[in-house]
Amino acid sequence: MSDLLYIDLLIEGGDFVLNTGNEPVTCNNRKSIQQDIAHAILESGLLTELIGERSPTLRADILTRLELLIEDDERIIPGTIKLTEETLSRLWVSASTYEFGPVSYGVDI
Repeated sequence: MSDLLYIDLLIEGGDFVLNTGNEPVTCNNRKSIQQDIAHAILESGLLTELIGERSPTLRADILTRLELLIEDDERIIPGTIKLTEETLSRLWVSASTYEFGPVSYGVDI
């Protein structure tokens, strides 16, 4: 599918990506959805709770809350979200979208 349904400014490392003319670079569709998921997670404050929590049971509760947060995005197919803690400082998110298939994104804690 080549239609541009979702257009966003590209953000990497917490800052806008600029082209050689110092104009913001845009991203679309799948990349835009990935960015929106990452920003929702970062802005929720749940990562701060995850960092401070050492109990496996309570960490699983925070991961469930993160999953429910991601499922609130209307572009994500409910029940397809998978959260994996690669390390104590990196969370990997995978999900399926209605229009663009699977998306995945690593979030640094």
